[in-house]
Amino acid sequence: MLSPTALRRWSWTHKWSSLVCTVFMLLLCLTGLPLIFHHEIGHLLGTEVEAPALPAEQARRTASIDAIMAAAQARFPERVVQFMSQSDDDPRVWFATLTPTPAPTDDFKSIAVDGRTAQVLSDRPVNEGFMWTMLKLHVDLFAGLPGKLFLGLMGLLLLVAIVTGVVLYAPFMRKLAFGDVRRGRSRRIQWLDLHNLLGIATLVWAFVVGATGMVNTWADLMVKYWQYDKLSALLAPYQGQATVPVAERAPLARLHAAAQREAPDMKLSFIAFPGTAFSSPHHTTFFLRGTTPLTARLLQPVLVDARTAEVTAAPHLPWYLTALLVSQPLHFGDYGGMPMKILWALLDIATLIVLGSGLYLWLVRGSPAQAARAGEGQA
Repeated sequence: MLSPTALRRWSWTHKWSSLVCTVFMLLLCLTGLPLIFHHEIGHLLGTEVEAPALPAEQARRTASIDAIMAAAQARFPERVVQFMSQSDDDPRVWFATLTPTPAPTDDFKSIAVDGRTAQVLSDRPVNEGFMWTMLKLHVDLFAGLPGKLFLGLMGLLLLVAIVTGVVLYAPFMRKLAFGDVRRGRSRRIQWLDLHNLLGIATLVWAFVVGATGMVNTWADLMVKYWQYDKLSALLAPYQGQATVPVAERAPLARLHAAAQREAPDMKLSFIAFPGTAFSSPHHTTFFLRGTTPLTARLLQPVLVDARTAEVTAAPHLPWYLTALLVSQPLHFGDYGGMPMKILWALLDIATLIVLGSGLYLWLVRGSPAQAARAGEGQA
């Protein structure tokens, strides 16, 4: 049993960690709800790119990867291709990201190309509209890396609030049945009981989503550290060399074949071209992934010399990037199809009620801890 002094300390920590992060957690839960169903909403809004139906003979064809890249490049010839990838939902659709220079930037064009005919399916801007706004608010509050790190701090405070709430739940429920909501009491008491009940019911989910969300906010820093700590040693022989010009690069299909030979049991996730954030000025880097539900989230980079098509290195990702890759789909419930998405949405709504009721209890009583002690005394 907690002593009165310890109870006050835990109560103070729970109150202020909750209050500081609540408004931002409400925002993240609200914006996260449509993001759980981003593919389905995209289909309804007509913003999701879909491969058209083709005659059987055409549908069986596969365009060369070089033709797919050329089709995307032809739409914006003044730009460079930074990345290419196949759609996770439909491998017949390829996406290419084109930017003014290889350097990281928010000025990009996303081109969707049919992998069977090498015809451009869409060059519609993806950095606008309802879902883009929801994503930016959820990821960085339109503030870039500082916004991500700030939300990461709010996620840490959420974890503190969850842990302290669990510690306080036992003494509060000492004289009550587990999960009891005292309907004959005042509205404040009923909201207090509902707050505690939903808080315990969503405990594991809220902790997992809060922890994975916090890890995701560190993604940019993790990648930069990996580049500094691991890639810099591998690329030391190429230090100071200029980015390999497009005209001097080997055919992309040849580069891809070399990478695939290095990991024949894996399939392509995305390609980072020379000079971009995930490659080097001298290499085209192929990120390959496994074929099982779990390994499909884990990436194996293969660095291929852009001129000679020789594999330079295939380093395994460090544990912190592996943790990041596993946490990203878990955060949005992308592992189990529609049933898991529905479960994630219901738990998100329950968490919204927990956050809102906690804010309400503080506004009407001044302190959730005081309300808890008052509720215990009335039991």
